Amino acid sequence: MLVAREDRSTGLDVATVGPGPKGKHRALPATGHAELFTRFAADYAALHSDRAIAILQAGCTTAGPELDLAALRASGVDLIVSGVDDDCRAARAAVARRPELGSATLGELRLVPLTPRSFDIVQCSMLLHRIDNAELVLGRLVGALRPGGLLMLRTADRQTAAGLLDRKLPSFLRAIGWQAVSQGQPGPFPARYEPITSAHGIEAFVTRHGLVVAHRGACRAPGRAGAVPLSRRLVAWLSGGRFTCSHDELRYVIRKPEHPFARVLQ
Repeated sequence: MLVAREDRSTGLDVATVGPGPKGKHRALPATGHAELFTRFAADYAALHSDRAIAILQAGCTTAGPELDLAALRASGVDLIVSGVDDDCRAARAAVARRPELGSATLGELRLVPLTPRSFDIVQCSMLLHRIDNAELVLGRLVGALRPGGLLMLRTADRQTAAGLLDRKLPSFLRAIGWQAVSQGQPGPFPARYEPITSAHGIEAFVTRHGLVVAHRGACRAPGRAGAVPLSRRLVAWLSGGRFTCSHDELRYVIRKPEHPFARVLQ
């Protein structure tokens, strides 16, 4: 159960998940690719069992099960969770339908107050490709991380056939397509797909900010793993493979070094 309260250290409304018994984090079961974020969060919490773990869900209306807060709580992790999202029609509709998002902050993400070095984990799920000034926003999220903290990033990839279709189709066709595949998820959201929403863009950002990639991967969007629709195959073929149909999304776990001058060559 999420209990809303205000956290002055972060400047946001938060929801407390837990608590679990401190110092008694039970091992989570073996997981697949979809639960990778949860495994990284559990490992981080085990190293900081003397305090609650502060998590910021940026893009909270599209945050999926890749970070399983209930499983972390069940394993004994004490969490403080805050949610922010862009103030758009789809996000407002999602908040209105989901009581657990009642404490979320919706607003201009370049201006939402984020106290520097106040979060252990930032989960940025399916946000970057649907907002303007995505690199600036991501920089603010990294600034809100404590040294040693984790940025868990999930985004649609602009270099895929699905990404090209999403940003080029007329809005009425996007709405029809969304209804067919959304399974009740909020949307459709705007399709911005700035250059950072690609593997090259993300890794260039990582290099510029002195961050460390702990995991990188690509996968199909949930519900689309069984088959690739003909439209995506056609786009991939017509583009000569420039826009791939092998995946839809990118997933990264990125670590903020303990020391600002610490770098790991990969």
